[in-house]
Amino acid sequence: MSMGAYDEVEHERRERKHSEVDMSNDDRRTEYHGSVEHDSDESTEELLDQFKEINS
Repeated sequence: MSMGAYDEVEHERRERKHSEVDMSNDDRRTEYHGSVEHDSDESTEELLDQFKEINS
């Protein structure tokens, strides 16, 4: 067996291994029911200006 053949087989083995998903009970999404409220005295323009400043 040549080194190139080994690399191809090993690559395929690793690809199969990484494509499998192992989900445990902790990995399940939790459903939330309710609402979220946000009270702010700032206007939309002020919030957008603050956002632009943070991103720059």
